[in-house]
Amino acid sequence: MSQSETRATALALYPEDSREAAALLKQAIPLMVRHNIPPNPVHYALWYTYSKGLDPELNRHLDRVVKDFDCFPPESATRLFRDYIIRDELEEARAGQQQAINLVDDMQRDVSRSVEGNLNFQSSLGRCLEMLESPVNERLPGILSELQQSTQLMHSQQEQFLTQLHSAQSEIKSLRSKLERAQLAATLDGLTELLNRTAFTRLLEQALSDQSQGVALVMLDIDHFKQFNDQYGHPLGDRVLQHVGQVLRSSLPPHATAARYGGEEFCVILQHCADLASAAVFAEQLRVKVQSLRIKARVDGKVLDTITASFGVAFAQPGENMDSLLTRADDALYQAKRAGRNRVHR
Repeated sequence: MSQSETRATALALYPEDSREAAALLKQAIPLMVRHNIPPNPVHYALWYTYSKGLDPELNRHLDRVVKDFDCFPPESATRLFRDYIIRDELEEARAGQQQAINLVDDMQRDVSRSVEGNLNFQSSLGRCLEMLESPVNERLPGILSELQQSTQLMHSQQEQFLTQLHSAQSEIKSLRSKLERAQLAATLDGLTELLNRTAFTRLLEQALSDQSQGVALVMLDIDHFKQFNDQYGHPLGDRVLQHVGQVLRSSLPPHATAARYGGEEFCVILQHCADLASAAVFAEQLRVKVQSLRIKARVDGKVLDTITASFGVAFAQPGENMDSLLTRADDALYQAKRAGRNRVHR
């Protein structure tokens, strides 16, 4: 990307004039200082955008991160920067890659047709030479012979180019396969193999665009997860997240999708859901399955702890947007926690 294109992208992201920008920085910097967040471009971009207040989902996620951790994890900052600040640029890059693939495919078809045309032309010239055994113009055979040699040379060069193009196509197909795998990996959470937050929000937006069959959202948060990590260590904490992910994958009804929303929080989108009561019944079944999990030490197989989770359930109202539904499910989740945890609230 050229310097002018970079500047244009930055202006699109941050159109404020200097006075507005200074006011936003005066809000962002104290927030960073309060949460002991290192001053670097990624953090500035996140908290500057936070101060603008135009992306409630980013603000809610940042609030959750600083609440759950004593520090601001670098991997969280990188992920949020990618998902919220530069996500449009990533989409444009993927579209550009596909355009390049289509262009090379078109070139291959055009060159193939050109080679075929030259072969036909060369064959016609050969037949003409055979017909000119008694030429009217004695220079004509020499002219046609020279033309035939030129055509043969051009044909040889085009065949060489076509061979190189076929080789390039093989490389592009390999790159396309890698890109598809990378795009698939980009939709999944690497630890739990559920959808990640970015893929989840896109799917929820799509589901809410057609609510004719009913859409419900279940949010769950593992109880006392930070204390579990502090007591047993992050490796066992990761195992807890993996086990909860397995429970979700194995329990999904048709037209349902599970995602890791962030940290120890998970979401399930229930499409073709009849009503709020049906969604709450499903959430209660999940609660019981999570509670039945037993985390054991690998050395001696001793059961270390029982895992529980709190659940919030919301059913989409006609015309409701994603932010509103997320907020209602999140509010129900925190009501479940305030009421004693390990329960479902709707």
